[in-house]
Amino acid sequence: MRHIFLVAAAFFSLAVSGQAVFADDEPVAADQAPYVDDRSDAAAVIRSLYSAINRHEFARAWGYYGDTKPAKDFDTFVKGYDGTDKVDVETGAISDEGAAGSIYYSVPVAIRATGKDGKEAVFAGCYTLRQVSAQVQAPPFQPIFIDKGALKPSKAEFEEALPPSCGDGPPPPKKDTALEQAKKAFLATYGNQCDKQFLADEPTVFSIKYKDKDAQPGDAEKETRLFHFSCSAAAYNEASIYYMTDEVSGVLQLQFTEPELDIRYENNDSDAKLLGVTVIGFHTSGWATNSDYDEETRTISTFNKWRGIGDASDAGTYLFRNGNFSLVQYDVDASYDGEENPQTVVDYNTAP
Repeated sequence: MRHIFLVAAAFFSLAVSGQAVFADDEPVAADQAPYVDDRSDAAAVIRSLYSAINRHEFARAWGYYGDTKPAKDFDTFVKGYDGTDKVDVETGAISDEGAAGSIYYSVPVAIRATGKDGKEAVFAGCYTLRQVSAQVQAPPFQPIFIDKGALKPSKAEFEEALPPSCGDGPPPPKKDTALEQAKKAFLATYGNQCDKQFLADEPTVFSIKYKDKDAQPGDAEKETRLFHFSCSAAAYNEASIYYMTDEVSGVLQLQFTEPELDIRYENNDSDAKLLGVTVIGFHTSGWATNSDYDEETRTISTFNKWRGIGDASDAGTYLFRNGNFSLVQYDVDASYDGEENPQTVVDYNTAP
């Protein structure tokens, strides 16, 4: 097979990644390029390939291909990158198809290749990767690999050159960037804290359309999206994490304001008579216990049982207004008397 990047040989040899390996225009030394070696999905393999290329780790790059290699031999493959300084890459929505014990992935790709002389060229096309079913393999195990690919010169700007899809079928659905950002943030922050059974679950997503309090009658509505991730489940409490879209920062984790409480019991015994509950300050928490979002009232409610029968607890109500959630009511039942008799310790329901 001829080198799959033959169309670019007159400029300089190319390589691809699932994301832009370098975001700026300054040259980056090979030993400073990020090391990525991940075969968990098709895009990850492409990212790994071009991590290796940008780090000049050509044996590793060669290893991401299957039996059909990108050049007639390894030395030719290495020599092809003599004039390459860096490669910026974007991938589109990936499609897949099963056949005879394998899954084939089609990956749209756009590349901006920069030579050591500073010249740039844009190429676009599709790559096919193959994942052979682990159940039918004999040792040594072969993870997902690059099967074939082809790129052609593109006259479009790099940001516009990415093919919408591979093949003649309709373009795949547009990638939900905000959802992907929320999922990535959740896994990065709570992947080692949440129950494994919840980590693969999709979040519940809500759309909240609103107008700012200072909006004029003719102003268009804004939209915020709320992402609810389940995290853990204990005997009587379930913990959740919420993210929401932000016009400035993209996606942010929602923080819940909670009061600091001074609770007094007779003889300092929580099983004795409750003398009083006083708010002495406030703090925020990223955790929401036994929570629920009500789309009609635009409120998130939390309910934290202090023990299983629920006779001692705290509960918060958070109202969406002016683009964010704010605490409007907090109730506390600190009596441990076998009955549910909470008292309201924070009440901002009359706030505008």
